[in-house]
Amino acid sequence: MGKLCVYLETTMFNRYFEDGREFAKETKLLFEQMKSGNIEGFTSLAVLEELENAPEPKRSDMLNLIPAYGVTVWQVEQAAYDLADLYIEMGIIPARFRMDGVHIAMAAINNMDSIISLNFHHINKLKTKTATEIIHRMKGYSTPYICTPMEVIENETGF
Repeated sequence: MGKLCVYLETTMFNRYFEDGREFAKETKLLFEQMKSGNIEGFTSLAVLEELENAPEPKRSDMLNLIPAYGVTVWQVEQAAYDLADLYIEMGIIPARFRMDGVHIAMAAINNMDSIISLNFHHINKLKTKTATEIIHRMKGYSTPYICTPMEVIENETGF
């Protein structure tokens, strides 16, 4: 198996700086494994737009994670917006949370192994996982696993 390629959704950048919150330690471990080359991290301009809304200094701190950990940033393709609109049409993602759908779509159209998210409202939940998988298969896209950082980081024993 090659290097794991993951799409980082907005919550990952937030949680990195929320010490003491659930999953903060695992989020930092995920970033460290990207830095060490075990995992390849990707994100999109959609995430950067959301990070821009954060107050300083957290905004700058979150944006600085991208070069510090070698995260590749993609332009958002029209196909991602179209796929997100299909999620909305099918009742998977609420219209006012279209960007959550764009994140899932970007991971799918770019053949990611997984999308890492701590958004348990619209992204990392059973309904979204199962319904988007069906849509991706019907449209000929890959189906990235929607998961938490704990599901992709390797612990000290390598498992």
